[in-house]
Amino acid sequence: MSELKALAIGSYTAVKYHPFAGVDQELQQILSPEFTVDASEDFGLLNPQSLKDYSLVVSYTEFSDHKIAPAHSGALLAYVAGGGGLLVVHNGISMQRNPELGAMLGGHFTHHPDYTALGLNIPAAVREHPIVQGIDDFVIEDEPYYFDMHPYFETTVLAEYLHGGAMRQAAWCHEFGLGRAVYLMPGHHLPSFSVQPFRKLISRSAMWAGRLI
Repeated sequence: MSELKALAIGSYTAVKYHPFAGVDQELQQILSPEFTVDASEDFGLLNPQSLKDYSLVVSYTEFSDHKIAPAHSGALLAYVAGGGGLLVVHNGISMQRNPELGAMLGGHFTHHPDYTALGLNIPAAVREHPIVQGIDDFVIEDEPYYFDMHPYFETTVLAEYLHGGAMRQAAWCHEFGLGRAVYLMPGHHLPSFSVQPFRKLISRSAMWAGRLI
């Protein structure tokens, strides 16, 4: 069993669009053997005492009108800035409802058109990045999320897709203080997690954020 632990936060009960049940098991399989994954919907685990045991936090949190409590958002900010890893998958960008967390994520979800087949392209300029090394362009059936990227924030776009006549961000990563954060757009439902290139992208993103590569 891995000595490294990851905390995955999602929603089991108050679910609008993206239930964590099933996705949690996929994440446990994908991140093994590098990480042992504890899955929960309890934001109370975002506290300094609990977070010190984890090398990575994974967000698959549901969209909500209610902000995360300041004590919990502050603890997550301090965790990443202090050297922790953060991997945000699909709807996990809902943490943007707290502006301070949205700033750390580097981009703001605005809306999404209809679910469709999306061709994800790895830009030539980043093909040597540890996260995308060995991952070819691929097609996935998913929701095309649209984002406003935060100005004055340096981030590396790892994957793009053509939609609505423009190339749009599908994955990015950056340093945040002493820590690292990655966002991956796909992951709308369980079938998304059966796409092998996406599974590899999740695995390598986790390893990069957790400083294993």
